[in-house]
Amino acid sequence: MPFVLLTVQCGMQVSVTSVTTNAALRQFISLPTDLYSNTPEWVPTFRADYRAFYRRRHPFFAHAEAEFLLAQDEAGTSVGRVMMIRNDRYNAEHGTAAAHFYFLEMADDPAVAHTLFSAMERWAQRRGLDSLIGPVFSGATFGGGVLIEGFDRSAAMTMMPYNHPYYGPAYEAHGFKKRFDLLSLKADPQSFRLPEKVEKLAEFVRSRGRFEVLHFRNKRQIKRIAPAIAALYNPTLADHPENYPLTKQELDQVTKDLLQIAQPDLEKIITYDGDVVGFLFGFPDITGALKRAGGRIGPRAIVDLILSSKRTTKLILNGMGILEKYQRLGGNALIYSELARTIQGTRRFAFTEAEMVQINESTDLMLADMFRLGATIRKRHRVFEKQITRRAL
Repeated sequence: MPFVLLTVQCGMQVSVTSVTTNAALRQFISLPTDLYSNTPEWVPTFRADYRAFYRRRHPFFAHAEAEFLLAQDEAGTSVGRVMMIRNDRYNAEHGTAAAHFYFLEMADDPAVAHTLFSAMERWAQRRGLDSLIGPVFSGATFGGGVLIEGFDRSAAMTMMPYNHPYYGPAYEAHGFKKRFDLLSLKADPQSFRLPEKVEKLAEFVRSRGRFEVLHFRNKRQIKRIAPAIAALYNPTLADHPENYPLTKQELDQVTKDLLQIAQPDLEKIITYDGDVVGFLFGFPDITGALKRAGGRIGPRAIVDLILSSKRTTKLILNGMGILEKYQRLGGNALIYSELARTIQGTRRFAFTEAEMVQINESTDLMLADMFRLGATIRKRHRVFEKQITRRAL
């Protein structure tokens, strides 16, 4: 049920209301453009994606409730926004009663932060929930967290959020605590090298013939094996603190999204005796074209995106995993070897830089391996949590 919450602080009146009209939706969508108009590191989200989420045109909403909230000052100017979420599958997986939130933006004003966070708490309490967690949407399939380190670095396409430095302190001032961090790593193709013994192990694993690395010439080949790739998500990632078991419809959507941006020679699949057991997803960085598009997709923007994907010298890595039982059989050495080969370039791409995005800090063994191979932390995003007083439905 839509609601309005009012507060007056420091002489400024701020109201938070549910987005129920097209005019309010336009304000919700345009607010980041106002906040980041002079921030070259920010990358806009496609406006069509906002509208799709608002109209629940994503399989996520088959099991989750969501509501767009907009904060305005007394003159009717938009000063904050958030999408509130109750994800029943997440709560069932983790034994929680949490409200999640995403798309949070706010002006640099204590009254705005206070009113917006208070409205978020009230939204959760009205549903009998006892904590706020975010910013996250549907786990690792979408970028999440609040940027707290790396403000001078551009966001990697739309795979991660960007925000002003005042966001983190605003969360903390309202009682939010760290839940976990997501790290993005930089790898230099010239120095990212496997130790000789690891590379020899990878070569030995390849020579035995049980493991195989699948390479692709076109998207049709990826599409044929896509269902087997999607089936790896839940066994490898569902129990992570930001994730939950995706439905078949959600996995189909993830597959569709992957195929839209996949570059065949950057995607690698690992099999064992013919069964898909691991994956490595790389993408040419088209951040510049996304900035130029300004969140809108038209013929000129599409051409720019295509040309940028062919000319870029930066690699984005957003997905690497192998089923646990195969890691001890040499699978880890093999996937690290393929990672190094991808970073060092392919027939079509010569990279000068690579970025591995949003790795959960809980994967400490993999991160330790990456650091030993020469990767360094480039950005840090923090997912916050706050316990709140639970009220009956």
